[in-house]
Amino acid sequence: MGNFGKIESKFKAQELRKQGLSYREILQAIHVSKSTISLWCKDIQLTKKQQLRLLNKKQFGQKKGSLAAAENKRNDRIERTKNIRILAKKDVGEIIKRDKFMAGIALYAAEGTKADGKVAFANSDPKLIKFMMNWFLTFAKIPIEKIRGAIWLHEGLSESKSKKFWAKLTGIPKNQFHKTYIAKIKNESLKIRKNIHQYGIFSIRFSNSAIHRKIMGWIYAIFNDKITNVL
Repeated sequence: MGNFGKIESKFKAQELRKQGLSYREILQAIHVSKSTISLWCKDIQLTKKQQLRLLNKKQFGQKKGSLAAAENKRNDRIERTKNIRILAKKDVGEIIKRDKFMAGIALYAAEGTKADGKVAFANSDPKLIKFMMNWFLTFAKIPIEKIRGAIWLHEGLSESKSKKFWAKLTGIPKNQFHKTYIAKIKNESLKIRKNIHQYGIFSIRFSNSAIHRKIMGWIYAIFNDKITNVL
């Protein structure tokens, strides 16, 4: 760049700065270093309105940068989780019928009803409900017409949508559902509920003393009678 071109660029830079443009914006019009722009424009005083504009622009840029960084971090976490699940699936290997049998026993030991004669498993996770529904049909050999469904639902959520969802998932007809329990919202309570399940908590239920005692026997066999005997 010759002397004349350099002087022309300097005047243009100063004029743009007087208009309230940032150094970054000036660099888009004049191809010199940022330090040169800073030297040329260091004595130019901006109005309060211009200063406020640049401050807002800087804060917006910082916020945009933070959002971009957060999105990149989120994508990295999703990718790491995906890879971990792939490796975990390899650790598990092929799942055979006995594996499912043992998994169902463990799930019932944790979440199932222990009272004699009453079989019930409740959860909000559709995957677990579907698994246990198939488990009862396969290993407890209970006919589906003997099984009942029950829903625990927060006030304000759709009971009809909930019934339709769980009936389709489990195969239990809606006419075999017990009356839905609606949990009232306590306005005076200071507790904020973060996990309000859209379709509520579902319970698979049936009454059969022989099957319940067999399930409890399976549990005792695995856990070496460490679970309190309630019979």
